[in-house]
Formats: sequence, structure tokens, C-alpha cells
Amino acid sequence: MSDEEVQRVSEALDAVEQISDPEERVRAMSQAMAEQVRRTPAWKEERKALVFQLREEKVSLRKIAERVGTSLGTVQDILRGHSGSWGNRPKAKPAAE
Repeated sequence: MSDEEVQRVSEALDAVEQISDPEERVRAMSQAMAEQVRRTPAWKEERKALVFQLREEKVSLRKIAERVGTSLGTVQDILRGHSGSWGNRPKAKPAAE
């Protein structure tokens, strides 16, 4: 069922891109982007909770990534508590010589 819902969302976004009037198209794009920004924090929290739940169940990182529909690196970042861009990541500590 969720694949069908995702397909409908994708088709709606495609329809926005097909709006012929440039102002109307950009206005619709702006509304869609604002809605995405509004929802993203809650969606990230729900994904994070599921990643931690699956990890507690001893599911492998690769299986978690597959089940959640994201990359292995994203799963690792979630478990490390990192979110945001690469520029915000803590710098690696230099190796002991």
C-alpha cells in the first residue's frame, strides 16, 4: 500500500512540474517545498526511532538500511547521533604517532 501512496505523491510532484504558467508553477513548487520543510523533522524522528528499534533487535546495519529504504551511511549517521551536512560533522581525531 505505501508504494502506491509514494507513487501518487511522485505523480503529484510531476504534475506541479508540468504547470505551464511559470509563476503558477513556481508558486506551487514553493508551497510543496514549504510543506516538505514542515514535515521533515517529524519524519526524521520517526525514521530515527525505527532505526534504533531495529538495532536493539540486533538487525544488521545493512538490513536496517534496506528495510528503512536509505543508505548504510545514513543508518550509521543516525546511530552516531549525527544529522546535518558534512560541514557540520566533528573532525576526526589525529591518529597517535
